[in-house]
Amino acid sequence: MKRLIAAVLLLAALAAAGCAKKQAELPAAEGNAAPDFTLKDLSGKPVQLSTLKGKLVLVNFWATWCPPCREEIPSMVKLNQAMQGKNFQMLAISIDEGGKGAVEDFFKRGGVTLPALLDTDGQVARRYGTTGVPETFVVDPKGVIRKKVVGGLDWSHPEVIQALQELMNGK
Repeated sequence: MKRLIAAVLLLAALAAAGCAKKQAELPAAEGNAAPDFTLKDLSGKPVQLSTLKGKLVLVNFWATWCPPCREEIPSMVKLNQAMQGKNFQMLAISIDEGGKGAVEDFFKRGGVTLPALLDTDGQVARRYGTTGVPETFVVDPKGVIRKKVVGGLDWSHPEVIQALQELMNGK
């Protein structure tokens, strides 16, 4: 009888561990926890998403060769400036195979700067299930994806900034 109870408890523990693992691997969708990642910025410094809990994080996948991305960048720069000093972090994740050089050249030519991370092998983009670029995930201060935006958006529009500020404040 003790062996049966021990076997049942072992199976229950294994089943619970399996459920916990499946839950941790939920797709990057609205209402789910944002998959954690660590990518390097343009200076080579690693940036880990989970260290940004407590902030509203805009995770934007883009590429220098993508026309809608290039159209969206100026509004992202304006948004980033408007959110300076607030509990906000933008992460512009480049999927360019050219890596750091391609992004730095693009920024230099356009006279812009953004907190850019490099995903040259597309590993993080695949974890997020992106279907193209630009694609953006708005992650609330608790680490939950609140909004997924496929395609370009005017991130500097007053209504967009207001909605982001409400999310930042837990609304």
